[in-house]
Amino acid sequence: MNRPDLLVFNAKGIYCPIAQVYIDPWKPVNRAIITHGHSDHARFGHKHYLTHHSNIPIIRHRLGQINVEGVEWGEKFQINGVTFSLHPAGHILGSSQVRVEYNGEIWVFTGDYKTEPDGICTPYESVACHTLITECTFGIPAFKWKPQEKVFDEINLWWDKNKKDGKTSVLFAYTLGKAQRILKHVDSSIGPIYTHGAVENMTDVLRPQLALPSTTQITRETINKDLRGALVIAPPSAHGSPWMRKLVPYETGTCSGWMAFRGARARRATDRGFVLSDHCDWQGLLSSIRESGAERVICTHGYTDIFSRYLREIGYQASVENTQYAGEKEETETKESA
Repeated sequence: MNRPDLLVFNAKGIYCPIAQVYIDPWKPVNRAIITHGHSDHARFGHKHYLTHHSNIPIIRHRLGQINVEGVEWGEKFQINGVTFSLHPAGHILGSSQVRVEYNGEIWVFTGDYKTEPDGICTPYESVACHTLITECTFGIPAFKWKPQEKVFDEINLWWDKNKKDGKTSVLFAYTLGKAQRILKHVDSSIGPIYTHGAVENMTDVLRPQLALPSTTQITRETINKDLRGALVIAPPSAHGSPWMRKLVPYETGTCSGWMAFRGARARRATDRGFVLSDHCDWQGLLSSIRESGAERVICTHGYTDIFSRYLREIGYQASVENTQYAGEKEETETKESA
């Protein structure tokens, strides 16, 4: 006899009926477990939030003085007899997978995740389960990431060349996660690093948890000549805005997994594209599923149809569920207010 699903998808989000709790709901609910601080997963309006301790400053910065409780990695807590725990997702600082167990059955929701350690967040942890709910933002074979060391070598060479040419190097990256990853790994000896206000504000929130080089926020008082040869980190929403006028002459670059497609760089009209993602590539997705031991896989947000079809071909019970998560697209192509 088949047991009812531990987690179901409804109009408000991913729901555990037995525990009466949601995971990353996109509509207001009484109780929500939040995997990480990106705005498609952590939304305003819930009565009670539960998340990893390191994510609390992030969601409070974005959502205000919410009612939030923090737990540690692997710390088990029960709600109506269902056992939950959070495990590192390796996506951004404080990002979690959610393990759900009831009567010996185990489900895991990955949230957004990546398997390559980035030196910023707690590395991804494989969690054994019977059913895995996985994102597949980059779930086609065309996506294969270089080691991040090689990507940052490319960024440093680009910045150094621009400095020698008397230009400002402007890198577009989302304010939470990617911007701090860039700060952590660029060669700050090349020159000064400036930031857009949105990046500076979020970085200030994260500095107590991270060792990052010093940065200077660009303001009305910033002098153009001081920016020559500098690196500027800004959100994608700054591209083409009046804010950019102060930076002339400059070259632009975008850091995103979508830069693996040549057309993606053209659509953003930037001079350079650097393939740097906070999500798994094709092989990362497959290896994480294999290591989980899951027999059933539910695919959400991304190349769901292609990825689930491939999983069925290699023997998994795979299906697709629709969500309101947007993956990397949400963080790179929409306006950012944080």
